[in-house]
Parts: sequence; C-alpha cells; structure tokens
Amino acid sequence: MLKIFNTLTSTKEIFTPIKKNRVNLYVCGVTVYDFCHIGHGRTFVVFDMIVRYLRFSGFQVKYVRNITDIDDKIISKSTKEKKKINTFTASMIKEMHKDFDLLGISVPDEEPRVTDYIDNIIRIITTLIKKKHAYIHKNGDVIFSIDSDPNYGTLSRQSLTSLESGSRIPLNNMKKNPLDFILWKSSNKEEYSWDSPWGKGRPGWHIECTAITNVFFNNSIDIHGGGSDLLFPHHENERSQSICFNNKSMINFWMHTGMVILNNKKMSKSLGNVYFLRNILKDCDAEVLRYFFLSTHYRHPIYYCEKNLDQAYTSLKYLYTALYDTNPFFNNEEGLNFELEFYNAMNDDFNTPAVFSIFFKIARKINFLKNKDILKTNKFAFRLKYLANNLGFLFQDPKEFLQKKTTLNLLTLKEIQLLIEKRNIARQSKLWQEADNIRKKLMSLDIILEDLPDKTIWRKNKKS
Repeated sequence: MLKIFNTLTSTKEIFTPIKKNRVNLYVCGVTVYDFCHIGHGRTFVVFDMIVRYLRFSGFQVKYVRNITDIDDKIISKSTKEKKKINTFTASMIKEMHKDFDLLGISVPDEEPRVTDYIDNIIRIITTLIKKKHAYIHKNGDVIFSIDSDPNYGTLSRQSLTSLESGSRIPLNNMKKNPLDFILWKSSNKEEYSWDSPWGKGRPGWHIECTAITNVFFNNSIDIHGGGSDLLFPHHENERSQSICFNNKSMINFWMHTGMVILNNKKMSKSLGNVYFLRNILKDCDAEVLRYFFLSTHYRHPIYYCEKNLDQAYTSLKYLYTALYDTNPFFNNEEGLNFELEFYNAMNDDFNTPAVFSIFFKIARKINFLKNKDILKTNKFAFRLKYLANNLGFLFQDPKEFLQKKTTLNLLTLKEIQLLIEKRNIARQSKLWQEADNIRKKLMSLDIILEDLPDKTIWRKNKKS
C-alpha cells in the first residue's frame, strides 16, 4: 500500500488515484533562460524515479512536465545574446534534453511549451475577471486578487497578515493587496507579446501551469510536484487561481523536493553558488550523480560536496563489483524476500535510502555466493539488476563502469593488461617482490588492483 507525504495536509496519506490504476502526474518544468543546474537535476531525477516506480507497480501514468519559454529572464538573456527568443529558447531546450538524457531522466509523455497555450491562458483569465477574482489595471496588466479567495495560503501555511506587513509597497503600487499577482503583463514589444482583450501582452508565471493542467488533465491531477522553492508563491498562487477558475479543480497530492545545499547555504544565483549539470558531468559519471540525488530522501535537503559524490561513487562501485563476472538471468526463486523489502521501502513515501540498503544486502549475498554456487549467484544478480533497473540504475556493463573513471588510450589499456598478466605469473611463481613492484608501477598509473580468488580486476583511482 503506497503512502505519500502530502504537502497540503503535511501528513503521509494512502495513495488512491482518482481513476483506478491511472495516475495523472504534473511537475513544474524548467524556465529555459540558462543551462540546467544541480537543483533541476535533483528535482527531475526524483520525479523520474517516482514515475518509474509507479509504472513498475502497475499504474498507467500520464506524466506532463511543462517548459516556460517566455519570461523576463528569457527576454533579458536573448536580448543580451542578440538572438530571437524562439531561437534562444530552442537552443536552451536542446541543452536541457542533453543534460537530462545523461542523467537517465525519461522523456515525459507531454512536454508543453507555454507559448503554445496563449489562447487557453487568455480564456482562463477572462473567466477569472468575470468571476471577480481578477481586475484590470489602467496600464493593461491583469492582476489576481488574493482577497477573493478565502482559502489563500492553505497550501503553504502562510500567515497572510505577516506576509502583507512584510511586503514592500512601492509608491506607484497598482495592486489592491501587495500579495496580488500578475496574470497578464502588458507589453507592446512585438516579438514577445500577444493580442488579448486587455491589449498586447504576455502571461504571468503562475497562470501557465493552471492553463496547461487544464488542457491535459482538465484540472484533475493525482500528483502535482516541484521543488520546495516553488511552494510559495508559485504553487500557492497556482492552486488559488485554479480553484477560482473551476471550483471542481482537484489536485490530490502536492509533492516537493528538498533544496540543494552548498557550503551550508541553499543554492542560489544571487549567492553565486550555482553548479551547472554539464560542468559536474564532465568529471562525474552521470549514474553516480543520479545515485547521489537519491541517496537522501527526496523531501530532505541534500548537501552537495565532493565527499558526498565520492561516497555515491563508492556505493555504486560496490554494487557493480558484486555484479562483475556474473550472468544474471530471469528467475522467480531467489531474492524474493529482498523484493518484498524493496516494495515496502518504496511504498513508504519513496524511501530510496532504505532501498539502497536493500541493494547492498543483495550485493553482499552475491559476494558470499561467488565461488560457492554460481547458479544462485546469477539468480541474485538478476534480482539486484531487476530492482535497480526499475529506478534507473545498474544498466552499465560492470567492467566498463569500474574501468572508465578516466579516459585511457588504447596503448595505456594494453600496458595495464600486460602488467597484470606479468604480475599474475609472478604471483603464481611466488615471486612476491616482482609482483609487488608491478603493483607499484600500476599505482603510478592511478590503477587500483583487486585480487579475486580466480582473477585480478582493476579500476581507475577515483581521485585521478
């Protein structure tokens, strides 16, 4: 029985989909004004894991993740680079897909771009105005009135009184309440404005998700997700305007991922501590980064540092070493108790740290059985790969993972193999000093040896 922590109620609840065995899942996607950073990676790896597990559990999942392709930052960046907005956003989306592909993030069923749904946005805003949930300023901006929603603040548990008292109100303030937010922003610049009943302009940020979820789910969503930084104001505003537009709007579960912490500070461009995925992946295996993201429970903050990446590598190395020289094959016999533990952990609000400890149990079992019972070894190897594959892990060839830390040319590879063969001959002949000298030479090449009962395997030093 799957239980999920619901931000709306602040409790773990039994997950029951609106329609039997069907799950509508929406996640707020990227605003494509720059390359994707580690915070994007953490959030979208988490929801990729969730989608994979729901499908593994037998649910039919419709997964939609939007793309914001019109925004102040996008306009500013494209202008700075002297590119048309469509050209600029297309290039950023292409780079986003490259990063996500490396991390093993599956493509959503739908990936709608905001600019393709302007008519839908205008229709919703028109309805909100008619229902007196929004008002038109004399400059053409359309603004949502939070005072028109008595339940505003419920999702994020914000005290509106304290928020209002803490808000800065400019002298030219055009809002009835300082927390009111823009639905339609007046603009006469041709490239990034559209005709509307209120004049030329473009949509505000929050209205985008309401329009897209209305199109794809008719405002009937089982799970709505995003980073915890979106909880307020974005998700609060989105929820409010969605309910005001259609009081039958249903979002059963709100899920939020924890922040990425760098040097004991949350990651923020204003602090200048943003790490782009593409830069990290130059030196870090993508599966290691994926493992790192899921090694901490998704709701908790995650602390990014070299030490924690090293730990993720060491953990994956242990699993791949267990799979090394095995021949996993399908069976419904061995390791079913581990599979049950896997389900129990995942059904407890997607407890991936507990799942990883189960993977380690299976790996220890494989290591114990090697050279004792090859048939059972291969059966347990299948169980490990089967469970891990369904979360996006252990797809690589073990030998390649263990040896690929740094690119080696063909000559170096041949030299390594020749030295290992010479060392094995020296060991068989009990020429221990010669064998030790060869090991030292390999260490100078940053090669780590591991002697197994019947062979010697090698890997690149993680620090090289």
